[in-house]
Amino acid sequence: MTIRPDIRTLTLPQLQEVVAGLRQPAFRAGQIAEWLYRRKVASWAEMTNVPAELRKQLAERYDLHALQQATSKLIPGEAMKFLWRLRDGQLIESVLLKANPALYGQASDRRTLCISTQVGCAYGCKFCASGLAGWKRNLQADEIVEQFLASERWLAGQTDFLPAEAEPTAAETARGISVENQVPKPGRLIHNLVIMGMGEPLANYEALLQALKILNAPWGGDIGARKITISTSGLAPQIRSLANEPFQFRLAISLHGATDEVRTRIMPVNRKYPLRELLAACDYYVVHKGKMITLEYVLIEGINDQLEQVKPLAEITRRLHAKLNLIPYNHVAGLDWKRPSESHQKDFLNALLDRRVPATLRQEKGHDIDAACGQLRLRTEGSITPQAPA
Repeated sequence: MTIRPDIRTLTLPQLQEVVAGLRQPAFRAGQIAEWLYRRKVASWAEMTNVPAELRKQLAERYDLHALQQATSKLIPGEAMKFLWRLRDGQLIESVLLKANPALYGQASDRRTLCISTQVGCAYGCKFCASGLAGWKRNLQADEIVEQFLASERWLAGQTDFLPAEAEPTAAETARGISVENQVPKPGRLIHNLVIMGMGEPLANYEALLQALKILNAPWGGDIGARKITISTSGLAPQIRSLANEPFQFRLAISLHGATDEVRTRIMPVNRKYPLRELLAACDYYVVHKGKMITLEYVLIEGINDQLEQVKPLAEITRRLHAKLNLIPYNHVAGLDWKRPSESHQKDFLNALLDRRVPATLRQEKGHDIDAACGQLRLRTEGSITPQAPA
């Protein structure tokens, strides 16, 4: 059986080449992009101003597959966790937050979507639910893009996640929206993307970049590069590759340990890319991009929350001119890790602030909706197996 690519794996220039090959006028590519990314249609039949013959030709060559919502969990007005079913039956998660994760605790009508790049994860971080059922496969570019589109489709029918009127994007304002059958709520409904859902994003490098080209483009998702953050557990070669790309995406490092001893205990990737190699790659990124890196540090009781970790953590943060985001551990069923008490979290934060480290302590949203990556999928599949800390 031949599997056709999805139309949303193509950038606009690639779509223009397809349209030209079908002997159609160039403006048809723009029309199709408008239907896909502004109106977020889920079928060829909905593209009513595209000739039927062209739609038929495209449908013979490309899929247009919408994610199916398998289940979800909601904290009204704050967070929504989606479990999506892919075309092959596999399950992935996305989390929608009514704030930027770096600004938890501050009032915001901005919405951030955390999206996945793989089904499962092969990197086996000991505290994470994503890899408990193993790695299944990489997501294709369209499956990454469709998480954004499907989440916006859901948002369009909500009230508690939306302001009174969604603002038009810069691209829409510049060209005006006069196409017939315009959606009732024009403009982007999601303002920030964080690529830190299920999987290791930089292990699916090519598909990720293709998807982000589409989500960043004015004709596509129209999300500014500085509103897109890519997270990695520390794949040093890919960090260097990303530094050489022309895009201005933000980078977050899942550090979680300030010494090799601690980091290796909870993050097997540290055996291949120990802190020496990871920090050298981050140095390279900072020099070539001139952009601040964010360090993510999940606080786990008795593992990496000892105050003696503060000094090496402060040294790493200052070396990279980074900002540090402390995250209280989000309990995962089947794992025996615990979050520190709130008072100890604050003590750890204050010890960093005393060293003049730019650090924040995340005030969580989503703790009550199995928001740790992979949990909703595991519960749905019934594949949680109890494990003890190493």
